[in-house]
Amino acid sequence: MSFMRLYIKVVDTLNAFIGRVMIYGIFAMMAILLWSMISKFGDQPSLWTLEAAQFAMVAYFILGGPYAIQMGSHVRMDLFYDNWSVKRKAITDAIMVLCLLVFLVVLLWGGISSTAYSLGYFGSDALGFFAGLVTGSEQTGTMERSRTIWRPYLWPIKSVICIGVFLMILQALSELFKDILRLKSDTASLGDPS
Repeated sequence: MSFMRLYIKVVDTLNAFIGRVMIYGIFAMMAILLWSMISKFGDQPSLWTLEAAQFAMVAYFILGGPYAIQMGSHVRMDLFYDNWSVKRKAITDAIMVLCLLVFLVVLLWGGISSTAYSLGYFGSDALGFFAGLVTGSEQTGTMERSRTIWRPYLWPIKSVICIGVFLMILQALSELFKDILRLKSDTASLGDPS
């Protein structure tokens, strides 16, 4: 139980910090879009602004996601949920978090494979490729670029997506631990020996 409490404290603190920093990411996106508007009026439209705004929005959304999970800002049926007991809420939340974890692990695996592809690796062992990059036994190949006229490299935004999904997995585990602790404290208050 003390491990769970420590894990919750560390992960919640990390994701709260990142989430609060990402709140200001909306201003970066607004600045990009403002520049896009100004440059169009000056008859010199910037080619990079639309895609840069999309990348900024992805980073804002994916890195702010764990903080949204922590704050309970996701969608749920409050019509039913609000009237449930603490125990029933914890059980339901734990089941939903387990489903979320399965989805996030699959998403992370796909994100890692996609990031390896964007770095020029076309094999099937993406984790081995990244391990080889660290040890120096692998090298990047022809890096994937966007098909737009600006043609930015895609590995930076794909890396941000992988980091964000990993942080969401950490936060989902934190929420699962919170539900387990709620259930343990509820059973302890009822005098249940388990």
